[in-house]
Amino acid sequence: QVQLVESGGGLVQTGDSLRLSCAASGLTFGSYTMGWYRQAPGKERELVATISSGSVAWDTYYAHSVKGRFTISRDNAKKTVFLQMNGLKPEDTAVYYCAAGSKWPTTDDNDMRYWGKGTLVTVSS
Repeated sequence: QVQLVESGGGLVQTGDSLRLSCAASGLTFGSYTMGWYRQAPGKERELVATISSGSVAWDTYYAHSVKGRFTISRDNAKKTVFLQMNGLKPEDTAVYYCAAGSKWPTTDDNDMRYWGKGTLVTVSS
């Protein structure tokens, strides 16, 4: 059974940083594209960042709204993907979801096969 468990969310102030983690189990982690998505209240889910599969020299993709502030990374040995979020803004407030899929490149969340339950990030102004 595949499980993706997010952690690291919380309440922070504008300009603060947070590091989200997603621990995976039940899948060959290194073979999967991993992604972070978010859904703000009253809005549709949107892509934040993705990172390609493999063991070295990963490719990454970022939404325009987070490029330069967020960094996605992975540790295949720990079966964990991270999202380092710097310079947080109130508009970053959302539930952040981790996802795994087998396609690269992709910006379509329908290509992601497995999803976590999410972790809430709240940024106060």
